[in-house]
Amino acid sequence: VSSGQDIQGTSVVANLPVLMRQNPAETLRRVLPKIREVLHVAGVEMQLTAAVSFLTVLQEESVSIHTYSHSFLHIILQNLEHRDAGVSNAWLETLLAVIEALPKETVRHEILNPLVSKAQLSPTLQSRLVSCKIMGKLANKFEAHIIKREILPLVKSLCQDVEYEVRTCMCRQLEHIAQGIGTELTKTVVLPELVELARDEGSSVRLAAFETLVNLLDMFDADDRSQTVLPLVKSFCEKSFKADESILLSLSFHLGKLCNGLYGIFTPEQHLRFLEFYKKLSTLGLQQENGHNDNQLQLQTLEQEKKYISVRKNCAYNFPAMVVFVDPKNFHLELYSIFFCLCHDPEVPIRYTMAISFYEVAKLLNSGVYTIHKELVTLLQDESLEVLDALVGHLPEILELMTNGGENSGSESKLLSIPDLIPALTTAEQRAATSLKWRTHEKLLQKYACLPHIISSDQIYYRFLHRMLTIILTNNVLPVQKAAARTLCVYLRYNRKQEQRHEVIQKLIEQLGQGKSYWNRLRFLDTCEFIMELFSKSFFCKYFFLPVLELTHDPVANVR
Repeated sequence: VSSGQDIQGTSVVANLPVLMRQNPAETLRRVLPKIREVLHVAGVEMQLTAAVSFLTVLQEESVSIHTYSHSFLHIILQNLEHRDAGVSNAWLETLLAVIEALPKETVRHEILNPLVSKAQLSPTLQSRLVSCKIMGKLANKFEAHIIKREILPLVKSLCQDVEYEVRTCMCRQLEHIAQGIGTELTKTVVLPELVELARDEGSSVRLAAFETLVNLLDMFDADDRSQTVLPLVKSFCEKSFKADESILLSLSFHLGKLCNGLYGIFTPEQHLRFLEFYKKLSTLGLQQENGHNDNQLQLQTLEQEKKYISVRKNCAYNFPAMVVFVDPKNFHLELYSIFFCLCHDPEVPIRYTMAISFYEVAKLLNSGVYTIHKELVTLLQDESLEVLDALVGHLPEILELMTNGGENSGSESKLLSIPDLIPALTTAEQRAATSLKWRTHEKLLQKYACLPHIISSDQIYYRFLHRMLTIILTNNVLPVQKAAARTLCVYLRYNRKQEQRHEVIQKLIEQLGQGKSYWNRLRFLDTCEFIMELFSKSFFCKYFFLPVLELTHDPVANVR
């Protein structure tokens, strides 16, 4: 450490946790004071390493918390004021973790008191930002009356700081402070500050105020919601298209939470207004093709296009929440058109988000699930594999809902409900098979094991069973072959027609068990494992035991 070589110093600092484990007393007595001296003049690399090492020592608990605060805390506090913002933030992370672990009294003497006396005077922007974050952390540490007396005056002054970065940062911490002081004080102290910040001239401050408001919705009672929060939200909605485009993104992301959080206080007319606003956002950027296009507009429109895509993606993300908001009974009337638009959106991320939330929507619609059959078929045939992958995740549950959710759930109606389902499922599988994304193909084949509950065994036999056999014989990705083999065994298990069963078993034995390629014979053994898992011992012995034994004399060592 004393050599003055930065790289050697950094190495020692990086190994500090190891030294602390092996010999804490000597390390604290001899190494740490040296490190403390060197850190004053050290470069960025060493400072960052030290911040991480100090954090590791804390997490490994190689010394008592009392010793830690005695030896390490001062070094951390000294370096917080570092002129490099990256270094300052690294030390701040360490300090915030230390605050969690320290006893109250130590925090009070070492951190809170100096902070209170210094914050009023701290000249640099960085140190005021650090103060904001520390205060957010301290709010969970002390009782409400201490926070009210010592921290809140500071919080107020930082909320009115001259620099917009400080106001934004303090505003983001208000959420933690509100949780520390409870609902009463939140109402009298935090809410007025938020209202003030929501009208700030800095757009990032307004954005922070808006997001904090949304996150604190549960803490306000009905009066606050209707008299304070609702008017603010309305003004955000009105401004979002004109002045405040940054808010537009955040608003579209939080809209579901907002609508459901304020649900109880909406008049029917407001309810309708928010719904209309959501509808407007969901199709944002899709209507304006008027054919005028000048070059200087194009750059601007590219940026805007990106923003609009993000807004529509957020709308897709919030769709299940909006179904709850309008009540699933009114889905067809109010939201179906938007559902249709979002599932057919020209941009992949939006269709992908819809595919992910498709199961949620289907669950909410319950017996009305038949209204979205067409969209399921559309998404299954989507040209993007990401969309297919997202949809397939919950495919068994979705199909289960669709067959049982319909009113007429007798055994005959198993198929009547979704006319184009089977072609869509086959196309989806073929598209996955011809792509290079074998993981999607594997997942799809695994999920197709649910089909016996959904469609008749004849249809499985003619449409899917032979396809599985072909995949086992011709595909060259092992996980895909295994997935196909397992699904084939499931189909066989549910097939009640003796002659069909025998035919499949014959094919398995002839084409796999006695196949020309040793690769086929290995797959036969994999298939036998699934047979043993899904069928009885007697079934296995009757059909597969002898063909398996023959493979003990196989010419290829791997098979033996």
